[in-house]
Amino acid sequence: MAHVVDAIRLLQFQPLLLLPSTLNTSSNINRALSLSLSPIASSSSASLASAAPRKHLLSFKVCATVAETGQPKWWEKNAPNMIDIHSTQEFLNALSGAGDRLVIVEFYGTWCASCRALYPKLCRTAEEHPEILFLKVNFDENKPMCKSLNVKVLPYFHFYRGAEGQLESFSCSLAKFQKIKEAIETHNTARCSIGPPKGIGDLLLEPSNVPVPKDRPAEPV
Repeated sequence: MAHVVDAIRLLQFQPLLLLPSTLNTSSNINRALSLSLSPIASSSSASLASAAPRKHLLSFKVCATVAETGQPKWWEKNAPNMIDIHSTQEFLNALSGAGDRLVIVEFYGTWCASCRALYPKLCRTAEEHPEILFLKVNFDENKPMCKSLNVKVLPYFHFYRGAEGQLESFSCSLAKFQKIKEAIETHNTARCSIGPPKGIGDLLLEPSNVPVPKDRPAEPV
């Protein structure tokens, strides 16, 4: 019915050219109407055909958006020897349990563009040095601890090792990543620490639980 109405509206602007001898013939009128309706039918078919790809494209975009949402965020893509730190106690426990391993601590922010740019290269470096422990400290989750450790710019790095405590600290960007490599070459050498790990600023590690023999006095530090 809708097509017939459209055809009638079309005829108001494009009248049919009917000869006088054919005006009284119903078959001729039907044939003329069918000719007038055929462009409308073709146009409707073309509209449906063009709508199908758009519907498919919309479905693809929705699926792609869902797939991207399920991906881990950039700071969640860790190497096997990288640990996320969520509290001061976790930080102290990780340093205490590292023994003589070199520990590199990265202070970062999820909103920090420089942190994001540097992070893939840091992950590759961690994979190249499985003997090193990398700790990641989210600045926004650990503001009191970062303040105690004098972290004022991001990304920022601390290097620790056993009884030597903190070896050095510095800020670094992707353009200056060579500083991290040079620090690794300097501090990642074979050595054995004598004594428990040192305190870190105002953050004190728990003392060693190793008992001292009664027949020998403790050696002065």
